[in-house]
Amino acid sequence: MSVSDPSSSGAADVPQRPGVRAVVRLARRRGPARAAPLLTLRAARAGVLRMRRAVEQVVNGSSHSLFLRALVAQPARVGAICASSPQLAARMAAWVDPDAPGLVVELGGGTGVITAALLARGVAPQRLVVIEQSPVLARHLAQRFPQVRVVQGDAAELALLQRAPDWPRGDDGAPRPVHCIVSGLPLLSIPPQLRQRILQAGAQTLAPGGRLLQFTYALRGPSPWQVTGLSGCARERVLANLPPARIDVLQRPHLG
Repeated sequence: MSVSDPSSSGAADVPQRPGVRAVVRLARRRGPARAAPLLTLRAARAGVLRMRRAVEQVVNGSSHSLFLRALVAQPARVGAICASSPQLAARMAAWVDPDAPGLVVELGGGTGVITAALLARGVAPQRLVVIEQSPVLARHLAQRFPQVRVVQGDAAELALLQRAPDWPRGDDGAPRPVHCIVSGLPLLSIPPQLRQRILQAGAQTLAPGGRLLQFTYALRGPSPWQVTGLSGCARERVLANLPPARIDVLQRPHLG
């Protein structure tokens, strides 16, 4: 019975690969010239498999890969088509005062690029709350930043999340106020009704005099947050990001 005889496996349509012993027997019977192509093919296949395993190890450990896997698995939850770059995250963090009172809330933590930039800026982990809707990304954030409060939830429910028992509280037991919101949410790609809920929730949660940062790939036009009564303070273009982005800096008016 030859090595490729389908009767040995019961799968007539599946060709079998010759093993090393079969190739050696073929070389003895018909000469090395007939066996050389098979040996070459086998070595090539082994090289491809080694390369594939090496690539998979690199890709599976990449934050970009994690972001893409979450995007493919739950596109409605992730929303963005690419993760923020370190350059964009650093410029957003530069607008945050690390010594200001109250909490810094990040909307849409993703893989943690902006979170890492905020911590590098000097924001204390105990003052940072990250809201991420994707369960996969939320677990990743909690593992990567164990000292940061990571909340797996919807940014449109921010006011409700602030009243939850696990929200950071002050000495009086009341929820700590939010003095800065850093949004990485792709607002322009979110359905209008949901976007409006997110805008209202963020504006209502932000303390009077608080600052809100939002990046967008739309380099022109007003910020969606302005319809909630937040006033625009500054803008910054980050051309080093791919694609180029704009950072909008807004503020909630002081009372009175």
